[in-house]
Amino acid sequence: MTVWPLKFRELGDDELLFGDDAGGLFLADGSFLERYASGELSRADEAFLRQNGHAFEQAGDLDWLGFAYRWAGRQSRPSDLGYVILVPTLRCNLTCAYCQVSRAPEAATGFDWSDETLGKTLRFIEAMKGPQLKVEFQGGEPLLRIDLLEEVRAFVRLRFPGSHFIVCTNLQRLGDREWAFLDQEDTFVSTSLDGDRATHQRQRTHDRQATDAFFSNLALAVQRLGPGKVSALPTIDVDQPPDFETLVDNFEQHGMSSIYLRPINHQGFARRRQGDPNAITRWNELHCAFIDYLIERNHRTGRYVEEYYFSQCLRRILRPGVDDHVDLRNPNFFASDYIVVDHDGRLYPTDEARMLSRIGRVDLSVGDVAAGIDSDKVRQLNHLSLNNFEPDCLHCVYQPFCGTDLVDDLSRSGRIDLARTDTWFCRRHISVFDKILDVIRRRDEPAMKSVARWARVPSWGDYMIPKLA
Repeated sequence: MTVWPLKFRELGDDELLFGDDAGGLFLADGSFLERYASGELSRADEAFLRQNGHAFEQAGDLDWLGFAYRWAGRQSRPSDLGYVILVPTLRCNLTCAYCQVSRAPEAATGFDWSDETLGKTLRFIEAMKGPQLKVEFQGGEPLLRIDLLEEVRAFVRLRFPGSHFIVCTNLQRLGDREWAFLDQEDTFVSTSLDGDRATHQRQRTHDRQATDAFFSNLALAVQRLGPGKVSALPTIDVDQPPDFETLVDNFEQHGMSSIYLRPINHQGFARRRQGDPNAITRWNELHCAFIDYLIERNHRTGRYVEEYYFSQCLRRILRPGVDDHVDLRNPNFFASDYIVVDHDGRLYPTDEARMLSRIGRVDLSVGDVAAGIDSDKVRQLNHLSLNNFEPDCLHCVYQPFCGTDLVDDLSRSGRIDLARTDTWFCRRHISVFDKILDVIRRRDEPAMKSVARWARVPSWGDYMIPKLA
């Protein structure tokens, strides 16, 4: 019998998490590690490993093929371009201190699509294969150029029937024309809600009148469009985090049960903030505390709120093919299924790459709407888009579920050759995965019920991650 190479991580109380390259996991104690390392596995060990897909008799047998199938399922595959992020304007009517896109003032000139750029963008979109597209409008505040949004949507509807549109808006100023655009079956709204009213005003609106306008428009959007058509994301300042209870109350009040807790990004104007070398540790502590709070709250209220990213990572551990979040794809192919068109017609592989180029840190553009995608530059970026051969990742039990973030590495350190364990990306995800294992190992009813809801399964049991007796 041949055992696939196993990685392990100590979890405490003499319990270890073991895993293989296909993402198969099990729990065992230190004595199994000694037997495995010394080549003295017992018959019970061998039977357990065979039963759970960690071993095979000979290359090509069913166990071998099953492992190969599971490994392939963990690898992200490139697909046709079907998701485009459009930035028709960089101008904005807010002045958030931690704006990550380096927005331009509302009265500025030269930061909108010209008629020529609009025409070339439509021709670029027309060349996509479809059959449907996902079109996301970002900014700045894209509703400042509602005319451009209307032209793009009308064109895409004709060329790619059944497409969907997302407008990322601060919901500050909406007239009849803006509401008419948003109030369509194929159009969705994404906005920012930074917790309670005081936190949102401090971080974004800066005065009571603007804050009143936002909360009034948010309530009206949920009422007119329906809660399933409106999503909101909080940006959390680890130095001044909102009260958890008030934050979740605010989201539930607007019919939202999924909250994506995001730290302030190291992009755009946010880079001016004083860097704290302990910020990632403090963020991880806050995020873990929020998960514990949600478990307690869900049990207390009987309503199941999730932290989106935690749930995403949980589901990614449990089954292959959960590639909804691009940071956790592996390989994370650039300019494959989605691309960004900036206000000047330049193309970028990610929104963060656009932000990094905007401040002059490094040019990560990959072409423009006139000439198309620069395949040579994309190919160079894609050489660095996987974690399969990273020395630190090779020995990490979480490697099959994790990804890479080349752009974040460049943003924070200006280089891509740091030890993986020293990067913000790695330290954040190790903490998330550790917390998932911490919650999974709890046998109390509140944890088991929340985990089942977050994992999208009817109930939670020991069979999800087996334990070697």
